[in-house]
Amino acid sequence: MRVVVQRVTKGSVTVEGRITGSIEQGFVILLGVKNGDTEAEARWLANKIAGLRVFDDDEGKMNRSLLDVGGGALVVSQFTLYADARRGKRPGFTDAAPPEIAEPLVSRFVELLREFGVQRVETGVFRAMMLVEIYNDGPVTILLERDAEEKEGA
Repeated sequence: MRVVVQRVTKGSVTVEGRITGSIEQGFVILLGVKNGDTEAEARWLANKIAGLRVFDDDEGKMNRSLLDVGGGALVVSQFTLYADARRGKRPGFTDAAPPEIAEPLVSRFVELLREFGVQRVETGVFRAMMLVEIYNDGPVTILLERDAEEKEGA
């Protein structure tokens, strides 16, 4: 699984003119699922993101987590994170998991964020054309990846 985590002052997803998810301070999480990914990758990433210390403390240092600041998470499924554009001009998406594999893992990732203590978790709509509004704070943008072949303790 691959995620792009953006610290935001606010973010939202609109589908067909209707807001399907929105948050204030927190993370917009663009989530890509790869062939072979399992719940283990979703669990590792959800735990990592819930505790990721990229919010300022009282001294202005990035030392507080999403849980510490009571922030929200807006999860947007994005198979294009596994685009392969090394050849030609049109990217290929063969590394991205098919929808019947990806959708349940995205849903499980959302559940896991809640289990790890994130109080407000919103989502986009799987396989929909979405307009994602991101107010990147900082900007702080972090790429995290967890491959199925990595060991649990890593």
